[in-house]
Formats: sequence, C-alpha cells, structure tokens
Amino acid sequence: MTATSEPAVSSLVHLRADGVSVLIDLRAGELPAVVHWGDDLGPLTAEDADAVVAAAAAPLTNSGPDEPARLALVPEPRTGWLGRPGIVGERDGDAWSPRFTTTVATLCGGTLAAGLTEGGAGALHVEASDPVAALTLVLDVELTVDGVLRARAALRNDGAPYRLHELAVVLPVPARAREILDLTGRWGKERVPQRHDLTVGAHVREGRRGRTGFDAATVLTVGVPGFGFGHGEVWGLHVGWSGNHRHWAERLPTGDQVVGGGELLLPGEIVLAPGEEYETPWVYGVHGHGLDAQAGRLHRMLRRRTAHPRDPRPVTLNVWEAVYFDHDLGRLTALADTAAGLGVERYVLDDGWFRGRRDDTRGLGDWVVDEDVWPDGLDPLADHVHGLGLQFGLWFEPEMINLDSDLARAHPEWVMGAGGRTPVPSRHQHVLDLSNPAAAAHVLERMSEIIGRYGVDYVKWDHNRDLVDPGSGTDGRPVVHVQTLAAYGIMAELRRRHPGLEIESCSSGGGRVDLGVAEHTQRVWVSDVTDPLDRQQMQPWTAQLLPLEYLGSHVAADVSHQTRRSSSLAFRAATALFGHFGIEWDVTRATPEQLADLAAWVELYKAERGVLHTGTLVRQDPPGPDSPLVWGVVSPDRSRALFQLATLTRPASAPPGRFTLRGLDPERRYRVAPLPLSREAYDGWSVPPWLARPDGVVLTGRALAAAGLQAPEAPPQTSLVLLVEAAD
Repeated sequence: MTATSEPAVSSLVHLRADGVSVLIDLRAGELPAVVHWGDDLGPLTAEDADAVVAAAAAPLTNSGPDEPARLALVPEPRTGWLGRPGIVGERDGDAWSPRFTTTVATLCGGTLAAGLTEGGAGALHVEASDPVAALTLVLDVELTVDGVLRARAALRNDGAPYRLHELAVVLPVPARAREILDLTGRWGKERVPQRHDLTVGAHVREGRRGRTGFDAATVLTVGVPGFGFGHGEVWGLHVGWSGNHRHWAERLPTGDQVVGGGELLLPGEIVLAPGEEYETPWVYGVHGHGLDAQAGRLHRMLRRRTAHPRDPRPVTLNVWEAVYFDHDLGRLTALADTAAGLGVERYVLDDGWFRGRRDDTRGLGDWVVDEDVWPDGLDPLADHVHGLGLQFGLWFEPEMINLDSDLARAHPEWVMGAGGRTPVPSRHQHVLDLSNPAAAAHVLERMSEIIGRYGVDYVKWDHNRDLVDPGSGTDGRPVVHVQTLAAYGIMAELRRRHPGLEIESCSSGGGRVDLGVAEHTQRVWVSDVTDPLDRQQMQPWTAQLLPLEYLGSHVAADVSHQTRRSSSLAFRAATALFGHFGIEWDVTRATPEQLADLAAWVELYKAERGVLHTGTLVRQDPPGPDSPLVWGVVSPDRSRALFQLATLTRPASAPPGRFTLRGLDPERRYRVAPLPLSREAYDGWSVPPWLARPDGVVLTGRALAAAGLQAPEAPPQTSLVLLVEAAD
C-alpha cells in the first residue's frame, strides 16, 4: 500500500446498484463519510448531491462542539465524535488520536473528478496519512452489483512500534431504525433470533471464542419497528471473519445511530513494527425492505463469485451417526452399497480413521491411517466408494491436538497456551498453534498427502472447541488473528494443490458460519443436532447469511441421537430438502419401506435442487408463536416454487387459519399442489377442500400473496411440501 503527499481531489461519490444508493463525502481532505446508505436516490447532479449533504447536516447545540462532529467510515474522536471510535491504539502514550488527511482517492482505478462523481456498482480506494502520528490508513469501499456495501481498513505504521487495539468500520443508520435483531444460540441450538429496542447506548456483541461461535450475531440488523421477513426497512452488518470479532449498534444522545464492526483484538495481539500493516476483515452492510430482501442480496452476491459451487450439490452420506468410532471395512462398504442404491453421490468417512483414534481422547494431530483398523490403508474403502461412482470424503480436525498423540509428544511447544501453563481441555483436546510456521506446514503436508493418496474429493473440516488462553506455544503471545489466517491459508493451498476439492466448515456443528470462511469452503454444517424440529428453526435463520446450497442438512435416524425425540421420515426428509441434502443414518438397518421412501426423497431433491439452489428465499412471518412455519424458494423466472408448511406444535386454534405465499408473479396463475411424498402424513386429519383435490388449486400470484390458502389441521412435527407451478 502506498501514499503520496499530493492532496486528493475534493469530491462527492455517488454509487448506485440494485435499488441502493451510497453517497460518500470526501471533501476537504477528510476521511470518507457516508451521507446516505439506503434506497436509490436516482441520478444526482452536483447541486443535488450538495443539497443532500446540506440537508443531512446537524445543527450546533448548546454545550456541543462549534463544528458538527464528523462520522467517517473509521470515526475519529478528534472531530468531536463521541461514539465508539474507529481506531484505538498508541505508541508509548502517543499517536492515540490521529488526524488523517486523504491523499489518494480513486474509483474503479480512475481518478475522482472535482465535485460529484456518479457511478454504478464500484470500488472506492482511499489513502490517508497523519505524518505527526506516523500512520497511514487505507480504506476500500465497494458497492456490489447486488447492492451489498462492503468496506475494510488497513493501517500501516510509519514510525516506532505501534500497539493497535481496535480498527473498525462504522456505517450510519437513520433515526427511524429503532429496533435491533441479531442471533444468538448454543451448541445444538444455533442461530436463535433475539429482538429489542435500540436505545441510547451501545448494543455490543463480542465473540471471544477464537471461532465464529454458536452465539454469533451473524447479521446484526437495525430496522423500523416491527420489521419482518417481507416488510420494513432494515440495515444490517456482518463481519466476515472466523476469529474473534465485534458487532455493535449504537445510539448517541445526539440522535446519531450507527452499526459497526471488526475484529476483536486481544491485548498486545497486534504490535506493528516500522513498515508493518494490519488489515481488517471485510465488513458487509446490507440494506433492504424486509429480511428476505436483505438475505437475497447476500445470496446473489455469493452466487456471483467465481469460487461459488456451481455443480449440482451432491447427495451426501456421512457415516458419523451410523458407526461413530467403530470402523469396520465390511460394515462401511455395506453402507456405501446401500447409499449408492438410494442415489447418494458423496460418501464421507468421519472421525476415527487415524492412528489410535478409538475414542475422542487421543490421536488428534496424528494424520496417519490407523494400521490396526486399516491394515491395507484406506484404499479398500476409497476404491470401493469410487468404484460405485461416488465421491469420497474424509474428516479432519486440522487446528486441534490431543495431548495423547505422537505429535504432542514430539512437539509440546506446538500446543497453544499462555503463562507457561496448559489451558483447560475441552472435549479432551487442545489447540494446535498454527501461528508457528512449522506446525502449519506439518498440517498442510499431512493433509495434502492423505488427500492425494486416496483421491479425497471432499474434506469435512472440523473445529470442536473454543480457544481458551490462545497464546503461542513458544512465547505465549496472543495469536488468534494469525491462527485464523493460517487456517484460511491451509484451506486455500489445499484447493490449489487439489483442483476440485471441496471443504465443509464444521465447528462442533455450526460454530464457524461467516463470510470469511465461506471464501474458502463450499458448505457449512448448520448444527450437530439433526433433529428436524430444531432444524426447522435453525436452517431458515442460517439462510439469513448463506444460501441453501451451503447449508448441510441431513436425514437422520427415526430417533434423534441428540434430543432422543422421534420423528417421521417424511418430516425429516422434508426438512433436509431445503438445504444441501444428505443422510446421517445407518441405512443398512432401515426397512425396505423406509429405503423406498428415502430413495424417492433423494430423487425429488435431485429434480428440484436446480430451483432450491438458484432461487429466491421466501419466509413468511408467522402470525403467532404456535403457527405453522411457511418458507420456501421461488425460481429466478418465478415459474416454479417449492414451499413447505411445517407444523411444529399444536396451535391454539383449529384449524390454524390461512397462510400466504409471497414472491410469485402477481399477474400469473399458479397451480398449488402437495407433493405425494409429504401428503401421506396428513391422512386422517382435517384437510381443507383445496388440499384434498389431487390437482390442487389454481390462483394468481396476487391472490396467493393477499388471500392465501387455508392450512390443514396437521399433527405436530409434520411438513407439507407444496409444489407451485405456473399454470400458463
């Protein structure tokens, strides 16, 4: 990164894409400030833009500064901004309040003109410096073609060592946005929504787990009170980072409101030597009218990436809940045979294949095939799976280590810790210090050798504990930042060495779901809990960030291994259908009838995954806490849709009333009919006339959205899958 002493042209920049406008003020050499982020303002003249800026200026108040405080993308306290600052750092008590002056500003590589620069989607690059503080700040701001605003900052130290405590990006939200929604959760119950008012003060969500976390805010959204999936203006923020992170929404007594975020740095974690720099993760801002519009922007942005998985998402069988650590070649090949007969396309061997791994107390780090269990290596299984025409997948936990392992005995200095002590164990394991280049190289080479040796097509990359006392094994300094980058680097290098390799992000289930890891993986495991009742609540909210083709969703056994709750095959399969469909079940023990039904669901998924994984997510706001959930996907041309009506509990009213379907062309006529696979679950129950007709009912998209359909009185834990097809 470079900076010059030449002042940047004083300018306003107006970016527009997909119904979103961003107006940025770069005048007078100040850091860029977002004047407007929201609905499209239309084409602006220079006079129009000046008027928008003037109309947004705050008045001077009693006992306030004589100049209005300036809210830049990286807020500077020296302007009078009294909210959370964008940069916190110091050099032995000096340079703690920098005053940056913009020296370079370009839009899509071109120099900015004086006055107003109008553009569509585009990338703004800004360089600023403070010679007194000996610091250089670089900002990259981009409005994607899908209307997603993303920004990141980089700080270079031009003087003596500088201790950086925080560098964050902040975006303004208007005063009418007074309600917060973000997500929380725990193991097996990830991404649970929570809502409350935005009042004076800061609502701060911090992740200190060394991974994204089950309780991560995910997308912190502020909107007009009462906003829902299909209505209400919202502004959301997501930090695309898999390590420690921070999101916040803040309202000042002045009425200023912001959302902000960045990496959460541990004390002393970033000390910049002369010439060194630190760069924040990308921070994503997403505006829309309704949460579905917000999610839709993110989904379209991800689907445009060249690295986005475009091949049909293969039906996956994971053997974990079938065999756990009990690996036996005969049993595993029988599973593969049965899976192939069902139409499965990918077979994944989970934990337990490496040396000494008969339970979870030992072996992590020793990525060598267990000679006692696999005397001929994994060749017999891998060859058998490939011979059936299936992809072969393998589980790794590259960032972890058991103390009872050959690796820990050979390299105790590769175990993370602080204060010269061994951290508290979790699941009998510790963290491998990948900030040590030798440790990172060892993991890369061992994984690469195994992947190449057995033709592994898919890696299930697990991460089963939080990082406690995450210090370097050699000197104890905090290393979450470097650890996260090292994990990304290994993922990227494995995919470079092994073209076509896919990686799933698993972290005790859904503990690492973010846009940072999504740059390197093609799937996430939503949760270790496969119970469809819980999954019906977790999957739609995980889809607030990631499209359905990313969301690993499996049909498990009749009785859940985690909750001990039983459920029908139809409910389990209908739930798994709305994601990246798979199986987590010992299908060799299934009855012939179950196998026939499961094969039919597999066939349905294959027939409809083109719609499910390219279409627009639509979620209806349930009128009450006991109302059925209605959510689904509409094809890009709106000629076809799949919705499910999921009854989770017995509602207080019988029947539960009408439900509506949004997202269809209001002028087209559609035939709505239940899929036979899910219809049988409703035999003997109170069914409305339209549902009893074999050919369903034909209504316009406008009528389906406004008047809707009467729901059946359905038993709990059932899901009716509806096929909606244009009748013209």
